[in-house]
Amino acid sequence: MTHDFVSLAIIAIVAALAPVIANLIPRKPIPETVLLLAGGAVLGPFMANVIWPDESVMLLSDLGCAMLFLLAGYEIDPRSVTGREGKRGLFTWGITLALAFAAVHCFTSVSARGLDGLAVTIALTTTAIGALMPILKERGLLETRLGSSILSYGTWGELGPIVAMALLLSTRSTWVTISILVLFVAIAVLTAVFGHQSSKKEGPVRDIFFAGRDTTSQTFVRAVLMLLIALVAISSLFHLDIVLGAFAAGFVLRYIIPEGDHDLEKKLDAIGYGFLIPLFFVVSGAKIDLSAVAQDPLLLMGFIAMLVLIRAVPIFLSMRGDKDPEVAELGGRGHATVAVYCTTALPLIVAVTSVAVNAGAMDAATASVFVSAGALTMLIMPLIAAGTYRVADTHPIEHLKERMHR
Repeated sequence: MTHDFVSLAIIAIVAALAPVIANLIPRKPIPETVLLLAGGAVLGPFMANVIWPDESVMLLSDLGCAMLFLLAGYEIDPRSVTGREGKRGLFTWGITLALAFAAVHCFTSVSARGLDGLAVTIALTTTAIGALMPILKERGLLETRLGSSILSYGTWGELGPIVAMALLLSTRSTWVTISILVLFVAIAVLTAVFGHQSSKKEGPVRDIFFAGRDTTSQTFVRAVLMLLIALVAISSLFHLDIVLGAFAAGFVLRYIIPEGDHDLEKKLDAIGYGFLIPLFFVVSGAKIDLSAVAQDPLLLMGFIAMLVLIRAVPIFLSMRGDKDPEVAELGGRGHATVAVYCTTALPLIVAVTSVAVNAGAMDAATASVFVSAGALTMLIMPLIAAGTYRVADTHPIEHLKERMHR
């Protein structure tokens, strides 16, 4: 128990210092997430060995991961998933999955049908939309046309791999897994319908919830945490990854309060980004063996290169071929910006490699390389995207023409 509190104390110090350091660097080129991961890697068991990811710390880390995906699911407008651009996002994700499968089969030493090969395949199709949310908020992009496209393509880069993990990384037969997924979706839908109807129904229970929302009872926050933990527990009972339950909880919450609730969002952000989510990233960093990464830099760079070719290029081509005037108006640099943002990957890489390592199909050193590659995309891709967006936003050609006419 003492070890756990010491670990938590050091994690809290890293979490508190990360935003300070990030903001002291001019133009803030390094996201806080990268600093949290780096702090965890340096102080974790493979280096300084002052952070020990024991059972209790891992439980809090899993809650942080769940909170990250809850907030991601809540931020997503269902229309961005089911709308025209969302359907293109789904189709494009299907193409990236096929490309990833072919790349793993042709260019790696692992079997594309083996558990390790399937884990790498899924990892190559991911978008860290949950980890991107704070970056997009910070840069004021969420409410823009560019942000809408990032969500449309990026959501399927999160949702698609979650479903693929359940189907492809399961040791059960396919029909059993599909049946369990259908049952889980049915539970989530029934929960959403019941919650939506209950929130509209007049009565003493509703009055108690509204009366206690800003008191020490914090009824709304407690209800949301109950929803999150219940769906995560159900997904765990069904032997599905907890991110599926957490993501579903976010969608359910958005359905119950479609117009949003600013006060509730502030409280959830405080719990999530104030404690649980930074803890998740620090503990994820503590699992990285930097010496293993240093011994295999080609695998690190090769994985990032494959991410760009398999994830970014299809998204860019899909947007270039989109005839919608609003999408076309973004221009080539805007399309490139969306594609680069959607190549940011990390939390799901941690999830899929953990499944492979726990099953004995992948060694921890290789998993460290893949997680490190995902961490690097958290640094590199937003940096590149910020540059392409600034160039796109300034419209240099139009400005040059204006000056020539003056």
